[in-house]
Amino acid sequence: MLMNNFLRNRKSIRDFKNRDIDGMLLDEITEYCDRIGTEGYRFSLFQDGKDIFKSLEGIGGYAGVMIKSPHYVGVNIKGSKEENIIYGAYNMEYLITKLTELGIGSCWINLNDVDINLRKELLGSEEGDMDYLLAIGYPAAKNPFAAESISHRMGVEDMVYDGEMGKHIDMVQLQQRGLDDLFYYIRFAPSSYNRQPWRFVLKDDRVILLLMYSDEEELSLVDAGIIMYYFEALAKTMGIEDKWTLIDRADYEDGELSYRYIGEFKI
Repeated sequence: MLMNNFLRNRKSIRDFKNRDIDGMLLDEITEYCDRIGTEGYRFSLFQDGKDIFKSLEGIGGYAGVMIKSPHYVGVNIKGSKEENIIYGAYNMEYLITKLTELGIGSCWINLNDVDINLRKELLGSEEGDMDYLLAIGYPAAKNPFAAESISHRMGVEDMVYDGEMGKHIDMVQLQQRGLDDLFYYIRFAPSSYNRQPWRFVLKDDRVILLLMYSDEEELSLVDAGIIMYYFEALAKTMGIEDKWTLIDRADYEDGELSYRYIGEFKI
């Protein structure tokens, strides 16, 4: 799969066929879930989606709109350790790319507004917590006459900085370093409510990742994991094999906006 094309065309599926995924594919999905789990986070496949949808209808999903699908995948985050949240989301996106290769559609579902006791009873998360589900299934046929929504994407120059926050990068510099395509396509990575909170500082041989937040828009470490996964995948297509290293620094403050330092990536 060409990652740049995948990112540019990646869409969440909100309408699924009323049909279970074939048994052999479910077995393969279960193997993926087992493979990417760790002590800090664990993935579970819920094959009976009807009960989950019925229990969460009106309270789960975006603004209480629950996505109906034949199956769901949950990620159980143990403890409040930020690293577990980040890499749980990182590996959920890895799973999404594998599902796409299998012809399976998916959509993130937010459970933050669902009572924690209901989550534990419904999803069996005795340890840790499940803040998110992934609805999965065969995508329903699209109406060829329905207009598709187009998400706004910020320009590269608005999210990449030269050496320090506040100093916007010269596009010629990115082209000379062969990084213009990487930052062009990373803009298409998904984020909560399409906020696109990520910012990058290009400093010497490193890219530093920060996430924007404010009193109105809370910090989403899930968005950190998502952008880290796709950045690594795009860099790999360019022959760059590095991995993100998480960093701990005081937040960068800019008026009413704050930026959390997340990680560094060597280029």
